[in-house]
Amino acid sequence: MNNKWWKKSIVYQIYPKSFYDFDNDGMGDIKGITNKLSYLKNLGVDVIWLCPVYKSPMKDGGYDIADYKDIDPMFGSLADMDELIKKADDMGIKVLMDLVVNHTSNEHKWFKEALKNPDSKYRDYYIFRKGVNGNPPNNWRSYFGGSAWECVPNENNMYYLHAFAKEQPDLNWENDELRQEIKDMVNWWLDKGLGGFRIDAILNLKKCDIYGEFESDGEDGLSHIGKWILNQSGIEKWLKDLDDNTFRKHNSFTVAEAAVPDERLEEYIGNNGFFRTVFDFSYADIDIPKTGEWYKYSNWSVSDLKNAIFKNELLTQKVGWAARYLENHDQPRSVNKYIPEQDISDNPKKMLATLFMMLRGTPFIYQGQEIGMENIRMESINDYDDVSTFDQYKRAMLNGITEQQALECIYKRSRDNSRTPMQWSKNKNAGFSNADKTWLKVNPNCIYINVEDEEKDQNSVLNYYKKLIGLRKSDKYCDVIVDGDFSPVENTQEKIIAYKRILSNKEILVVLSFYNKEIVFNLDGEYDLLLSNFANSEEKYDNVKLCPYGACIFFRDKNN
Repeated sequence: MNNKWWKKSIVYQIYPKSFYDFDNDGMGDIKGITNKLSYLKNLGVDVIWLCPVYKSPMKDGGYDIADYKDIDPMFGSLADMDELIKKADDMGIKVLMDLVVNHTSNEHKWFKEALKNPDSKYRDYYIFRKGVNGNPPNNWRSYFGGSAWECVPNENNMYYLHAFAKEQPDLNWENDELRQEIKDMVNWWLDKGLGGFRIDAILNLKKCDIYGEFESDGEDGLSHIGKWILNQSGIEKWLKDLDDNTFRKHNSFTVAEAAVPDERLEEYIGNNGFFRTVFDFSYADIDIPKTGEWYKYSNWSVSDLKNAIFKNELLTQKVGWAARYLENHDQPRSVNKYIPEQDISDNPKKMLATLFMMLRGTPFIYQGQEIGMENIRMESINDYDDVSTFDQYKRAMLNGITEQQALECIYKRSRDNSRTPMQWSKNKNAGFSNADKTWLKVNPNCIYINVEDEEKDQNSVLNYYKKLIGLRKSDKYCDVIVDGDFSPVENTQEKIIAYKRILSNKEILVVLSFYNKEIVFNLDGEYDLLLSNFANSEEKYDNVKLCPYGACIFFRDKNN
């Protein structure tokens, strides 16, 4: 696969429900995305990834799909989707969709038929098992809390498996006919001109032996399902078959939501890997334990963050290509995660942008990240929409945390933090919609964090992102930023992260401070300054005084 077009690409993730409301019903839509293509092109975006817009009852933000080949009316029509793909392609922008094939909605025709007729072929498209002694088949806890098993209506002692919400029954990938239907659907979309897919929860496809009682790991007597269904032996046969017969033959870009064990990474993203790249969760989830409770803080340090980034960079460059990100639809806003509340301002936002945009791999910018959008404080749990947020709130209070403390945990970690409407202006509903009410509250800080104002301000977060993207695309520096090796810079300053990108004689040095005070960093020679997030009077440096949360990008050519 020689034409790896995604290596030089900038990806922009869109949460369609919150991006732009073209028909003014309070929810974003596909025509709204089409309407904003010029904004994305001007930002420097080459690829857009859409969270699900398929037909869905929206029990989990569209990740519960009722029809893989249709668009939900809240977003528009299939014709609207075809128009978006065509107009984006005309502007040199490829479109990725979310591929959700671990489960469907319980309103999918397959599942409806499986319930209606236990003798139909569709019963084996899902995972049904009899209970044990009047209880579910085992004590797995779903990712969203509670038992991973749901009683089948009107059938005695019969359950179906759902690793996520009960409205999201897991598909049975052991079934050959089911796998073929999935491949046919994927090719149907790729033949329409899609650039590829972000692939959801893909490592959950293979289940271990589902019978037996497992040791409890929580206050509810259940056992976290992940350890029993993630990356089980045998899944590789299905993934290779899927890639060979869909993605690879279309030269598609695929990025998998997959926490792959280090020793198997090459198998997944090498030259013959199942995907072109995968997301790394080691630093995105650094603030919570592996079992995922938002109310249990991990007390991470900048050194932990540095080590996680360095480890994954060094490992990934040996075997394949990386996908780099700070935010997505499942994460809070990055500045609220990585920066103390009292220090949040434009400078740390620009520093974080520099951190991930200069790493080796394809950068993924999440909508609103480029203008520095922040978490939202809701007045009550009833203001939230996210199914996982309600579960985490309930579990926090079951663990003895007060209602106010639970809300504070939700403020820091809820997925709805990243799902509030995009802030286009300081006008009504942040310019997102003219509706009387939007589907989720608009963050009131839109009066000073918005696209319209930041486009006019040369020192804004938005224009800083444009400068970073400009560096990645520049003739002089593109090769070293895209193809250069990653090399960590060891230093004794705990809250400094520094690394190099090296290609032949060219060298990029990135220095980032997590200190809330000025600090001097000594360079290993003389460099030219390419970009920083604070005013500079010099052109060449052998040391630099970093401002609080300072960021600098240096360059030198050893042949000159």
